[in-house]
Amino acid sequence: MPAALQHREYDLLIVGTGMGGGTLAYALRESGLRILLIERGDYLPREPENWMPSAVFSQNRYKPGELWYDTEGNPFHPGVHYFVGGNTKVYGAALPRLRREDFGEIEHEEGISPAWPIAYEDLEPYYSSAEKIYLVHGSSGDDPTEPPRSGPFPYPPVPHEPYVEDLCNRLRKQGLHPFFLPMGIDLREGGRCIRCSTCDGFPCREHAKGEADICAVRPALEFPNIEIITRTKAVRLITDDAGRVVTAVELERDGEIFRLHASRYVISCGAVNSAILLLRSANAAHRNGLANSSGLVGRNYMVHNNTALMAVHPIRKNPTVFQKTTAINDFYLRGAEGWRYPLGNLQLLGKLQAGMLTANQPLAPHSVLHGIANRSVDWWVMSEDLPDKNNRVTLKPDGTICVRWKPNNLRAHERLIAAARKMLRRAGYPVVLTQRMGIATNSHQCGTLRFGKDPTNSVLNSECQTHDINNLYVMDSSFFPSSTAVNPALTIAAQALRVAEVLKRRR
Repeated sequence: MPAALQHREYDLLIVGTGMGGGTLAYALRESGLRILLIERGDYLPREPENWMPSAVFSQNRYKPGELWYDTEGNPFHPGVHYFVGGNTKVYGAALPRLRREDFGEIEHEEGISPAWPIAYEDLEPYYSSAEKIYLVHGSSGDDPTEPPRSGPFPYPPVPHEPYVEDLCNRLRKQGLHPFFLPMGIDLREGGRCIRCSTCDGFPCREHAKGEADICAVRPALEFPNIEIITRTKAVRLITDDAGRVVTAVELERDGEIFRLHASRYVISCGAVNSAILLLRSANAAHRNGLANSSGLVGRNYMVHNNTALMAVHPIRKNPTVFQKTTAINDFYLRGAEGWRYPLGNLQLLGKLQAGMLTANQPLAPHSVLHGIANRSVDWWVMSEDLPDKNNRVTLKPDGTICVRWKPNNLRAHERLIAAARKMLRRAGYPVVLTQRMGIATNSHQCGTLRFGKDPTNSVLNSECQTHDINNLYVMDSSFFPSSTAVNPALTIAAQALRVAEVLKRRR
C-alpha cells in the first residue's frame, strides 16, 4: 500500500474519475467528507502526439492494450481510455441534454424505450449546473425538440465557420431546423480554446475541453478533504459475512494487492467495467455478483447505433477547421415523410482528416483519402439502441470480459441514414459515403446497472444506490434505462450532481 494512504479513514471512496466520478468529487469538494478518488490510469501526458492523427487513430496511442471478446469469441480493442478524466479526455465535447420525452416511455418501430424513474424536471436544475461546470456553449430556440430550460446557456454558441453557415442555410431552405450543437470548450473571454482541427476524438493539449479531469477533478483536489491515487485498479469489493455492506475495496498497484476502507463506496468505472467489478466481487452472500438479486447486473447493454457519413462535393473544397457546430433533430421524435416512429439525431463531426481515415481504410491511397477529406462535410448519424436483456457483459473464469451485443432498431437507423442522404444531396452533395460503427465503438456505452423503483427489475434506485447494499452507489452511464439518441455525458454529470445532494443529506 502507498505509505501516504496507511491508517487513513475515508467517508467515501470513488472508483473512477470520468464524468460520473469526477463530477461527484467536484460537487462534494466543500462537504467536508474525506474522499479518495481511485483511478486505474494516470494523467494523460501533454505531448506532440496528442494532435497527431496517426498516433491517435492508427497507433491507438491512448487506448489500453487489453482485449474484450464478442459473442463469437472474436477479440476487439474497446473504445475506452484509462486516464484521470476517463473517456472525456478524448471525447468530442458535445454536451446536449436529453429530450423531455426521453424520460417517458417511447414506442419505436422495433420495440419500447422504457420510462425513467425520474422526470426531466428532476434533472433540469442539475443540467444547468453541469453546463456551467463544463463550459457549455449553446443557443436556445432553433431545436424543435429542445426541452424547457430554467435559464440560458452559460456561454454563447460556438459560431459556425462560413462553409458550415452556408450549409445550415441550405438545410433551412428544405424546412429543416439546424441548431447550434451544445459544446463544452473554453471559448470564454481569455479562454484556452484555439478552435483547432484536433478536438473531436483527440486529447486537448491546451486543456481547453470541458472534460472531467480539467473541470472537475483538478479543482476538487485543491481541497484538503479530496485525495487521488492513480495507476491503481479496483479488483473487487469486499462485504461483511452477511453481504449487507461493503467493508473494503481490494486494489492492485504495481503488482501489490491491498485494501482500503470507507463508510460508503461509489463505482464509476463505465458501464462495462462497473458491471464487471460487481460480477468479479461475487462471494458466499452474493453468488452471482454484488447487487444482483434482480439478475440484471451486466444486462441491457446499449451503445447507440452509429454511422459516420461523409457528404462529398467533387469540386468544392471544405476549408472548415472547427466543424462540429451544428446538429439536426427534425427526425428525433418522428421520422421523415410522415413516419411516426423516432429515428434519431444528426450532428456534425470534427473535420475528418486523411490520417484519421487511414485507420479504417489502410489500403486506400493517401492521396485519394486526402482528396475526399478536403471535399467532405462529415456527420455522425445516431439512433437509439433499445434495451435487451440478452445484450450483456459477462466475465469468464480467467477474467476475460465478454460483450454480447446484437444491434436492434436498425430499420429506424437505416431510415435516418436515408433521410440524411436525401437532405445532403438536396444541399448539393452528389456523393454520400457511409460507414457503420461496430462493437468496438462503445464510447456511449450504458445500461448495465439500470436504475428504477422496483428492485426486481432494476439494480439501482433513483438515487443510484444499489437496492441490495446500502453503502454502495454507482455513478456512470450504467444507470441509464434507455440509451436515447443523444450523447450521454451531460446527463451523467447532472445525475452526479443530484446524487451528491443525496450523499450530503445522508452524511
